Amino acid sequence: MSSIKKYRHLSWLFVMLLAGAPALAQQQTMNLYSVLQTISSNNPMLQEYDYRARAMDAYAQGAKSWMAPMVGGGVFMYPYPGAEVMEGRDKGMLMLSAEQDIPNPAKLRAKESYMRSRAAIENAGRDVTFNELRAQAKTAYYNWVVLERKMDVLQDSERIMEYMLKLARIRYPYSQGSLGSIYKAEARLHEVENMQLMTVSQIEQQNVQLNTLMNLPTEQRFRIDTVVAVPEPALLAVDTTSLINARSDLRQLDRTIESMRLNVQLEQLERKPDFRIRFEHMYPRDNMMPQQFTAMGMVSIPIAPWSSKMYKANTKAMNLEIEAMQRERESVINEAQGMVRSMALELNTMREQAENYQNKIIPALKKNYDVTMLAYEQNSAQLPEVIDAWEALNMAQMEYLNRLQELYLMVVNYEKEIEK
Repeated sequence: MSSIKKYRHLSWLFVMLLAGAPALAQQQTMNLYSVLQTISSNNPMLQEYDYRARAMDAYAQGAKSWMAPMVGGGVFMYPYPGAEVMEGRDKGMLMLSAEQDIPNPAKLRAKESYMRSRAAIENAGRDVTFNELRAQAKTAYYNWVVLERKMDVLQDSERIMEYMLKLARIRYPYSQGSLGSIYKAEARLHEVENMQLMTVSQIEQQNVQLNTLMNLPTEQRFRIDTVVAVPEPALLAVDTTSLINARSDLRQLDRTIESMRLNVQLEQLERKPDFRIRFEHMYPRDNMMPQQFTAMGMVSIPIAPWSSKMYKANTKAMNLEIEAMQRERESVINEAQGMVRSMALELNTMREQAENYQNKIIPALKKNYDVTMLAYEQNSAQLPEVIDAWEALNMAQMEYLNRLQELYLMVVNYEKEIEK
């Protein structure tokens, strides 16, 4: 009966694989570069910065606009109703007026430059956000790569445990093994199956994370290119100039400082006068009176003591804010230099540890397992010894992958610091 159930289970699994084969064939394979390109073009957070920058450019296009002209109509020296009018000239006049403010051209040019500088800040902010999203995408991608390798190890472990369990069941009737060893092997096999279920779930989580970053449907499934080389050793000495030019947060600070300086120039131009022209035309109610007009040109006097205090105080405050941001920039540079060197040291150490597992520890444990398995096949070793040898090898392989995962994550943080 157990054999019949087993064959039914295998038949059902075979049918499910055939049914899912077309869907697997349709899954797209994406490498890390294509994932990052999709994030750059599709992520809503980055599109938000693009629209803001375009908005600042649109504001700049209208920065040189003048105020709308003012027109009006009314009466001039018009007598109150019931008042006695002695002469025709006392009847008053009907008046039309037009007025136009003429801003100082230097102020308009400075305002346009300031608005365009704000667009540059938004573009730099986009780079800062993309650096964060890129690190998140790399983290999910490398986690997925390691999980796929763990799944390969678990599948090998499943085949090994099934083989050992098969040998144990064959030998048991001939008193060449214990029933407890068989149960122990079965338990290990079920543990491997549980770990496979957990790994599959974690892979789906990384898939969802990348879909979210790429602004794709969360249920969309794709495959990744798992061929990822072990990172090269990191340089301990990083060129300061290259680091400054690469980091987007420093560029954002530079753009902000430049924008504030342009704003200071705009504020200082408040000391320059603005202009206004005004024209008024009067129609007398008495036909004997001539038509008259008034034309006036006006200029502001911003250097007056009671009006100059405001722009002088604003200029002083802005200059102090610029000094504060320059100190912040220096602090960021100092912190980045120390962080990069510290990460490089840790990265190189983790790389050596991973290489030791790959080149020394795992090969030695693999030889130990092969020798123990050969002895078991020749009836000179017991199943628990083989299971112990397999568990030591399996744990070393998993530990290697864990170290490799930590190494990849350290690389992500290191590249995030140097904007690579």
